Amino acid sequence: VQLVESGGGSVQAGGSLRVSCEISGGTSSGLCMGWFRQAPGKERERVARIDSAGSPTYTYSVKDRFTISQDNDQNTLYLRMNNLQPEDPAVYYCAADFYNSHLARSYSYWGQGTPVTVS
Repeated sequence: VQLVESGGGSVQAGGSLRVSCEISGGTSSGLCMGWFRQAPGKERERVARIDSAGSPTYTYSVKDRFTISQDNDQNTLYLRMNNLQPEDPAVYYCAADFYNSHLARSYSYWGQGTPVTVS
């Protein structure tokens, strides 16, 4: 399974951005898919995930601002980020695994990351 993120960039505080993760070498259906982020000097943290049954969960700091979704026909995972705040800038990573988990260390497949900055 290969993951390629795109869509990162720079936005003003309060703005919106959507990042995408294209999945190849497998299908997103049945996978646990997650978005993680890592800011300089900080540990990688989970942002949101969709489990293998399609149920989304979010970390508290992004709940009601971010939306995770997946298009199984396009084999693509999305993260829509609204009302971006100064604490949101980081490199955003897409991850996948055949087992459901909230922990970064449990995910077997990772993309290269896409940077998001907020000015």
